[in-house]
Amino acid sequence: MVTMNPFVKIRRDLHQIPELGFQEYKTQAYLLAYIHSLPQERVALKKWKTGLFVKVSGLNSKKTIGYRTDIDGLPITEETGLPFSSQHSEQMHACGHDFHMSIALGVLTFFVENPIDDDLLFIFQPAEEGPGGAEPMLRTAEMREWMPDVILALHIAPEYPVGTIAVKEGLLFANTSELFIDLKGKGGHAAYPHQTNDMVIAACQLVNQLQTIVSRNVNPLDSAVITIGKITGGTVQNIIAEKARLEGTIRTLSPESMKKVKHRVEAIVKGIEAGFECEAVIDYGSMYHQVYNNEEITREFINFIKEDDAVQFVECKEAMTGEDFGYMLKEIPGFMFWLGVDSPYGLHHAKLTPSEAAIDVAVRVITKYIALKGNHS
Repeated sequence: MVTMNPFVKIRRDLHQIPELGFQEYKTQAYLLAYIHSLPQERVALKKWKTGLFVKVSGLNSKKTIGYRTDIDGLPITEETGLPFSSQHSEQMHACGHDFHMSIALGVLTFFVENPIDDDLLFIFQPAEEGPGGAEPMLRTAEMREWMPDVILALHIAPEYPVGTIAVKEGLLFANTSELFIDLKGKGGHAAYPHQTNDMVIAACQLVNQLQTIVSRNVNPLDSAVITIGKITGGTVQNIIAEKARLEGTIRTLSPESMKKVKHRVEAIVKGIEAGFECEAVIDYGSMYHQVYNNEEITREFINFIKEDDAVQFVECKEAMTGEDFGYMLKEIPGFMFWLGVDSPYGLHHAKLTPSEAAIDVAVRVITKYIALKGNHS
């Protein structure tokens, strides 16, 4: 009988209990139970909301190396058909955070059992998918006390085969902002449109006009994305809608472009207010800083990967993906990399099925790299 890799089992356990941001109570309890099962001589642990800080003391520390994983799920109904599918209605680990956690626990376990010279700080961060846990976690007394000198993290990449590590120096992920626009006009009977201000029509016009920002206001050599992913409006088929709501996201490759795009959003919304005699309210929700990999540290990691015959290095392009790990990299030098997991379905898809073979790859690569950087001899 073949024994299952313990961290594959952990991944499957965690996959069944996805929870939304700052609601990861079962997840935190599971993580705590596992961490408490390890030898505790060098382990110190502090809770923050639904997240965790776990410090592993080194033998002769001169610095602290940080490793961060996110722990929350998404509001998606799973369609994988896996025997270990989500047990939580309309919630799924559709962005690989179950993988991220199991890998982090694998790395943590290795260094608890095989201590190195330097201290290690493992950060189990809630609410990456929203409303954002990295920035407030960074400001905590716990983080200030155990602040790492360098930090790293990974994200699964469905498009790359298992055994692939993809990374680049500098900008990796975009600046992102949520976008919510509420419109209020005047409702009424469908037979008397002249007596109303129809917010379904206003919303349709607004969506079309927002798309001109990227095509006509952003430098063609720059990049930006405005996506409206959800529109709600009206109540029934024979009542003209008094209210409508647009929900979307803005993504840019520079903070300056984000400011410009928001300025244009606000100008267009003012035009909709005037043209449709309505009221509009804009809410930018959660905003994430770009993920910018420290050039020197990332270059060292790339050279390390290139010398490992068991993995394939890919120099990737920057992506419009958003990640609040960018806030940590803004203050702590480090990097994030893509881990190939070979799934036919992409991130945030209800049928995302990453290959579990990637867990071993990640644990081996990360432990080897951290051991190299964290031992003085």
